[in-house]
Amino acid sequence: MSQTLFETEFPRLKLQSRGKVRDIYDLDDSLLIVATDRISAFDVVMRTPIPDKGKVLTQLSEFWLDFLGDMVEHHLIGTDVSLYPEACKPYSAQLAGRSMRVRKARPLPVECIVRGYLVGSGWKDYQKTGELCGIRLPADMQQAQKLPHAIFTPSTKAALGAHDENISFGEMCSRVGEDIASRVREISINIYTKAASYAEKRGIIVADTKLEFGIVEGRLLLIDEVLTPDSSRFWPADRYKVGGSPESYDKQYLRDYLTESGWKVSDPAPELPPAVVENTRSRYLEALERLSGRKLR
Repeated sequence: MSQTLFETEFPRLKLQSRGKVRDIYDLDDSLLIVATDRISAFDVVMRTPIPDKGKVLTQLSEFWLDFLGDMVEHHLIGTDVSLYPEACKPYSAQLAGRSMRVRKARPLPVECIVRGYLVGSGWKDYQKTGELCGIRLPADMQQAQKLPHAIFTPSTKAALGAHDENISFGEMCSRVGEDIASRVREISINIYTKAASYAEKRGIIVADTKLEFGIVEGRLLLIDEVLTPDSSRFWPADRYKVGGSPESYDKQYLRDYLTESGWKVSDPAPELPPAVVENTRSRYLEALERLSGRKLR
């Protein structure tokens, strides 16, 4: 039976912030990240939730953090609600399967994007300039074509309701320091490469992904969600083709629906039809099951 959680209300806990999808609570010695079933597209939060979406994001992130644990330190303490602080106990039913207790970190003020295919804003950029975020690409490439090699393209981390903007690596260096920027770029590309190779064996192409990092006592940590349908483009390998927007297991289905419906970003968020909700949900669930080999719990 699917369950839906649009927004949390935990009076005994200290709410730190609400993002487009996650509600974050301060537990003093750690943070509690709760993934709701809100969904955003074009940086706009839709009025209609996607049942179980937050559980998919949490459980897939947990899988990837374990899978990548030998490459980079991460912030996850645990997801077993029975081990959470006593103040969380009244909310155990809502927290189960969709929450993570994590170490506090100072987030870097950039999004770390790795692209393996020419799609999305990168494709639009290429059409105008022949470049991808300032990096010259071969002529006559097509939409969704595989890039010669994975490319690291950082962006700003915009406030809720605003849009992230691509920045150069030089700009990233000026914001976080050259040493940290270089380490983050190397780790991000290595994470993408390892994850994409793994996913390909399970019939999924990881076209691109967005990662976030934080600093704890001078150490670099991988934080937030990791390689989920919200932060990545996942394409079924057996239906992939160059020259258009491929079928996907991620938010691209919703983006395409909104574009075709005539909705504009300046309009109020629409209600989503039941068929769109169910189709989105089924794509997220399939991504979880194919990548992790696990059913939703």
